[in-house]
Amino acid sequence: MARSSLPAFAPPLSFGGALQLHATTLPENGLRLFVLPDQSAPVVSYQTWLKVGSRDESPGKTGISHLLEHLMFLGTKRHPLGEFDRLIELAGGENNASTWTDWTQYHENVPASELDLVIALEVDRLETLGVSEAKFQSERDVVVSERRDRVEDDVDGAASELLFAMAFGRRHPYGWPTLGWMRDIQGLTRADARAYFRQHYAPNHAAIVVAGAVEPGEVLRRVHRAYRRLPPRFRPEAAWPSLGPMKKEQRRTLRFRTPTPKVLCGWRGPGYAERDHAVLFLALQILTGGRSSRLYRSLVRERELVQDVRMSVVPFEWASLADLWLSAREGKSTEEALRLADRELHALATKGPSEAELEKVKNRVELGFLGGMETAAGKAEQIGLGALVTGDPCHAFVRLDELRAVSAADVRRVVRAYLVDPPRARIDVQPSRGRA
Repeated sequence: MARSSLPAFAPPLSFGGALQLHATTLPENGLRLFVLPDQSAPVVSYQTWLKVGSRDESPGKTGISHLLEHLMFLGTKRHPLGEFDRLIELAGGENNASTWTDWTQYHENVPASELDLVIALEVDRLETLGVSEAKFQSERDVVVSERRDRVEDDVDGAASELLFAMAFGRRHPYGWPTLGWMRDIQGLTRADARAYFRQHYAPNHAAIVVAGAVEPGEVLRRVHRAYRRLPPRFRPEAAWPSLGPMKKEQRRTLRFRTPTPKVLCGWRGPGYAERDHAVLFLALQILTGGRSSRLYRSLVRERELVQDVRMSVVPFEWASLADLWLSAREGKSTEEALRLADRELHALATKGPSEAELEKVKNRVELGFLGGMETAAGKAEQIGLGALVTGDPCHAFVRLDELRAVSAADVRRVVRAYLVDPPRARIDVQPSRGRA
């Protein structure tokens, strides 16, 4: 093989002002590389982000992205089961992975001197899927047990799964769970996993993020030498089903072994890259972010109707889901709690937050954001998420500027547009000695 010349980095991007992010793409196979030098600690976070998640599955094969993540830790021809973890631990590091709707991520956090080890291990398992039939069946059983623990036997998991299916539809990729439906998981085969691996686990569908005590040119040299031999694989453009408007409220009752009633509501929201997602996130913090938030103060502290209230909005690429959870106190009514919660939503949509309230929440959110970026791993995670979901590896600071710029008028508009005017999905969880 003829020796390939190193690709050049594009002009560096400012990453928060104090750091510079270097980016390039390997011409041999389309692998993207992002390097963030940060000499604040002698460590490096090495993350592999793959543009594949549960949204890339098909009906009848849900859960295969998550199962494949498990299989990637079962060894290769070069490194048998257990050796990957053992080598990382001997080097003083730790590793893990996660699967989501829009991406799958693998990471190692190690001393900076161990970069070559991590590169060799990650290239090896991106190259081959060395899983026997016995190992496959054993790990599939592990995932089945995981689903039982997190969904079948967990009220929050079961209700959340049903809410997404109601809001997006069971045939839409955002409507089925990343864990997969139980029947689908049990029917997955080793051949399914190998085909899915060959289709999606390729360098042109991946981004490597390296953050920490490194020199960009040296990282590029090592990554290029190790990864350039991996061939690209081309996959057809996915035809995602369109989402029609939710024309009326959808309502279901879920009977579950839980001591008190709960109510869960969900509204479709904007995609993660949209500015309205930032405004909606801040609005939910005004409503449930901390002990002084509107709903916590009203429903938990003053009226003592619920023991728990929370809201969140997921960072999906195409569309999001904002949810509201209310867990009633013993002897209290979820109907009354939800009526008062709706009243607070309408008040926020009509009058908006006060300047003091808005400033307090902004400061709280910014503190949390900056705290999450203190480590090399936290910075690398934001780079990978931004690159894959928004197309901008520095999107974290775009989001921070968006949050800082949110006005009371923005909050009023977005709360009305997403939480007041459109219909919602609603689940009433009723206590039961058994499952319905």
